[in-house]
Amino acid sequence: MVSDNTESASMECNLPDEADLVQLASALWPVLRGGLCFHLIGPVGTGKTAFVRQVLRAGGITGPVRSPTYTLVELYPFSNLYFYHFDLYRFFDPEEWVSAGFDELFTTTSGAMVEWPEKAAGCVPQPDITLQLAYAPQGRHFRAFASTPEGQVCLNAWKQSLQAPSQ
Repeated sequence: MVSDNTESASMECNLPDEADLVQLASALWPVLRGGLCFHLIGPVGTGKTAFVRQVLRAGGITGPVRSPTYTLVELYPFSNLYFYHFDLYRFFDPEEWVSAGFDELFTTTSGAMVEWPEKAAGCVPQPDITLQLAYAPQGRHFRAFASTPEGQVCLNAWKQSLQAPSQ
């Protein structure tokens, strides 16, 4: 499913159906660490929230995982990680990020996935990994690339987990 060698700074694949998205997102959970920030990029309806939802399901969340389009952020506390899901689609000004005090949520014991980070450009923390989803002739096209050494470590572990045989 994934192209590129294990040590490259990116990976990409096609996601013809929901099962492929589930497999890809589920494989990310075991390698997530506190302090990581992910930016999710793509048009409306490409599966950004569905991706986050599946990562959380892999982490054991069984209740509702809603898009934080109106609430702006949802917290999912785990025993070793505070996981924040942001959706900035409704931001009109990047300064809204500062006014909301969201910077305070980024610590070594928290992880975050930020949809529509461009709406808070210059204010939202730089990503460790950027995830891009786009429409493709059959399903979706997915690309991930690391921007920091920590992101590279996570991306390499994620790719290795996807290449490991199922048990």
